[in-house]
Amino acid sequence: MWFKSEPPVLGDFEQLVLLGVLRLEADAYGARIRQEIHERSGRDVSINAVYTTLDRLESKGLLRSWTGEPTAQRGGRRRKFYALEPSGEAALRHAYRAFTAMADGLERRLDTK
Repeated sequence: MWFKSEPPVLGDFEQLVLLGVLRLEADAYGARIRQEIHERSGRDVSINAVYTTLDRLESKGLLRSWTGEPTAQRGGRRRKFYALEPSGEAALRHAYRAFTAMADGLERRLDTK
């Protein structure tokens, strides 16, 4: 019998990082992802936590990375950029659906409306 494999379960910070990559599209690199998380969630996170999570998500096959061209503003250094793999989109979609299903009908109790 064939079973459809479920996307991996994501931790809350992994979800924030993947959402940052998705939102930033072609501008998704470590420092910018960190800034996006802070601006949107108010959560102050270390750049090391972001890079550790990016590495973990890439090793799980949920992200891919590449190195950009050197830039003068970075003293000739290159940036490492990230994009979601289809499996990363599927994992994020699964986490989003689970969260919204659990929260459905609780808006007033959670005082979100």
